[in-house]
Order: sequence, then structure tokens, then C-alpha cells
Amino acid sequence: MTPSRNLLLGLTCGVIAGAFWGGVFLAPKLLADFTPLQATAGRYLAYGLAAAVLLVPSWKAVMARMDGRDWRDLFLLSLLGNLIYYVGLAVAVQSAGVALASLVIGLLPVTITLVGARPGEGTPLRQLIAPLALIVAGGVCINLDAFAAAGAAGAGRTMVGLAGALLALAVWTAYAVWNARRLAATPKFNSHEWSLLTGVATGLLSLVIVVPAFALGGKGHAASAWGLFWGVSFAVAIGASVIGNGLWNAASRLLPLSLSGQLIVFETVFALLYGFLHEERWPRPLESVAIVLMLAGVLWSARRHAPGGQGLHQA
Repeated sequence: MTPSRNLLLGLTCGVIAGAFWGGVFLAPKLLADFTPLQATAGRYLAYGLAAAVLLVPSWKAVMARMDGRDWRDLFLLSLLGNLIYYVGLAVAVQSAGVALASLVIGLLPVTITLVGARPGEGTPLRQLIAPLALIVAGGVCINLDAFAAAGAAGAGRTMVGLAGALLALAVWTAYAVWNARRLAATPKFNSHEWSLLTGVATGLLSLVIVVPAFALGGKGHAASAWGLFWGVSFAVAIGASVIGNGLWNAASRLLPLSLSGQLIVFETVFALLYGFLHEERWPRPLESVAIVLMLAGVLWSARRHAPGGQGLHQA
């Protein structure tokens, strides 16, 4: 496949993955009556079930290729990129709102590029300093806006939300870099199979938190609330986890980390769009500036990976 075709297909997969992932930020808002741990358990139980069902036709063939190292890495990747990440995200959204959570986690293009950069792979880091600086500036703007909007009374909850968002940012950075390296070193599984195997491992891990999540989950809920809970859980599991993760794995294989990491900004953009629609409001000025800065940074970075550039030859 030519570098230019890798670029186009990789960008397409990344943008569509972002559209599916953006809904993840709205889910904790829709499930505000449930705890972050309950939301996490529900989503990943649903992901595990959906992944297992989708693997049934090829189960024997895929399992024949599995070994102990594969299972170990899948469980560790699932713990970082799914369970711990989603608890942090849910705490951030329920404490500080969709905008702060999505834009702090929107710094992933910066952290993944910095952590995952390797000499001779992708575009040299020195050429990405200016685009990354724009993304950081966007993150600063949204934090200023969040604390100004919260006021003194809401500063404590905003701090809790910020801590949750930073936790999610840290663990997903580690997940994204490790997962991309693992995919590159594991040609025996395609992107879709690896996504489904991750789902099975995540579903098994989620069984560990089911009892504390639901037995110690506080208040009871009406049948209609449980209907919403499982509806949202399965929608996020299939849309974000099965489809979104599969597309992200494809983008990770087609593009160098110095570019694929930038595409996560589309998750932020779609999350903000869904959040503004849910809250029935327009973005505030600093939110608008943050969005423009972050998009400008990613688009600038993508231009540095244009056909004929070093990054695409390394993809």
C-alpha cells in the first residue's frame, strides 16, 4: 500500500473512531444516578459479552494462535486502557462536566507523541513542537474556563474532576503507546481480532469489580433506570469499544505514532459536540478558543506528515 493511501485510510479510520469514542464522554452524564464504578462495570461487561459473541465464528482459529504472553498483555492493556481509564473519565465527567474532561483528555495527542516518539520513526519530534504547543494552549484555555465557570463553591468538585481526567490521560497514554507497539509486533492477529480479544479480557476483568460496584453502589434504582443503564452500556460497548477500538487499531497500524496520536483530538471534538447538544448550549468563548487551538495543532501536525514526508515512509 502506498504512503499516500496509508495516510488517507489511516486518517479516515482515526476520525470515525473519534466520532464513536466521543459518545463515551456523554455516557456518564446520562448515567448520573449511577456511580463511576457501576458505569465502568456495566460498559465492560457489555463489551466482554459483545466481543465474545462476535468471536464465536472464528473462536477456535483465534484461540489456536493465542499464547500466555498474549493473554498477559491483553489483561494488562485492558486494565490500563479500559477499566482504570473509564473510572477516571466517569469521575471527571460527573464532577467537572463533559467539556473539562474531554479537553484535558484531549491532550492525548501531546502525551502520546512525547512518550511514544522514537528516533527515525515518524516525523522528528522537533518538527512537531509548534503544533503540540497549540494543543497545550488549548488545554490551558479549557482549564481556565472550567474553574471560572465553577466559581468558589464548585472549585472542590472541579479539582476532583481534574484529578480524574489527569488519571485517565496518564493511563490511556501508556495504553496507546504500548498497544501500538504490540500490534506492530503481533501480525498473527488483525486489528479487529485484537480489539475483540481485548474485549474478552476486559469483560473477564470487569467481573472482579461487579460485586463492589453493585453491592456497595448506594441507592436503589427503578426498572426504567436499569433499562437506560444497560441500553447506554451496550451502545457504548458496541460503538466505542468494538467499532471504535477496531478502527483505532487499524489507524495505529497504518500510521506512525507521531501522527496517529494526533487523531485522538477528534474524540475531543465529537465529545464536545455531543456535550453541547446534551446541555443545549453554545460553547463559551474560552471553550471555542480551546477547540480552535487544538484542531489547528493537529491539522498542522498532519501537514508535517504529508506525502513524501519522513513520517509516511515509516508507516
